[in-house]
Amino acid sequence: EKILNRKFADLINGDDADKKEHFTHYCRFFCEMGYDTVSYECCIGPAMPGSGALGGHVPGVIKTRADFDSYPWDDIPRFFFEKYAKNFEIMGSCLPPGMKAVGGPGNGVFELVQDVVGYEQLCLISYDDPDLYRDLFRAVGDMMLKIWDEFLRRFGDLYAVSRFGDDLGYKSSTLLSPDDIRTHIIPQYQRIISVIHSYGKPFLYHSCGKNFAVMDDIIEIAKIDAKHSNEDDIAPFSEWVDRYGDRIGNFGGVDMNHLCFKSEEEIAEIVRDVMSYCKGKGGFALGSGNSIPDYVPPEGYLAMINAARAFRGE
Repeated sequence: EKILNRKFADLINGDDADKKEHFTHYCRFFCEMGYDTVSYECCIGPAMPGSGALGGHVPGVIKTRADFDSYPWDDIPRFFFEKYAKNFEIMGSCLPPGMKAVGGPGNGVFELVQDVVGYEQLCLISYDDPDLYRDLFRAVGDMMLKIWDEFLRRFGDLYAVSRFGDDLGYKSSTLLSPDDIRTHIIPQYQRIISVIHSYGKPFLYHSCGKNFAVMDDIIEIAKIDAKHSNEDDIAPFSEWVDRYGDRIGNFGGVDMNHLCFKSEEEIAEIVRDVMSYCKGKGGFALGSGNSIPDYVPPEGYLAMINAARAFRGE
């Protein structure tokens, strides 16, 4: 809104005409900024009854086996499309000629388990009821599989790349043990990504944190095609490129702090350095190290965009 100098975000909550106006401006932004695609996803979490433990700081609704057994898992795909199908349809009608979208049903396996359980409660369940702990990840995987299959059947033609985000870690480690991630999360990724690939779509995986301990498994077993989210406090972007550039695409490269605190000239130099380093080292897409929040100054964001466009000769 600040860059286009037009208020339109709240129109997404209006009627079809309001949504149409919202997506007209939203898609125009990506086109005018020089993007090849429009980023758009709708998160599964808000369609799950009683969710909010992950981001809303509310108690999780699943604490026991009885809570799990009574939870309406089979209804969530219907809730999701009742909530979001119209948004996907109207977004698709507003895509500029030649452009497609990146995204789809947002949230990953770990995030959705946390959203109805809570992180601390999940850790307690892992010790108190290992079978329930296992079944939570399986139930979320089953639910996501149904949602993704229906989404791609109905809206796949609008999308060039499928994506979800599942933040597995912090800057010092993963939030669950690597063995638990391998046992309970990566097999669900594998199932979902296999369906995505069956529709001919590549999969972009977003995950914050120091995830090096499980990255090889995520690449080789889950079979992601690209990875986003990088933070210089964890490792320079060059390390991700050097480690994984021969197997997957690396997205990002410009640490969020740089966009907030560096001058426009410094940001432009960082962009040139990143793009020069990545040339010839596998798939690469330049962007911010994480999703752009509202506290990033427009000047910092535009400095990154303008430097990237200049580098590619625009």
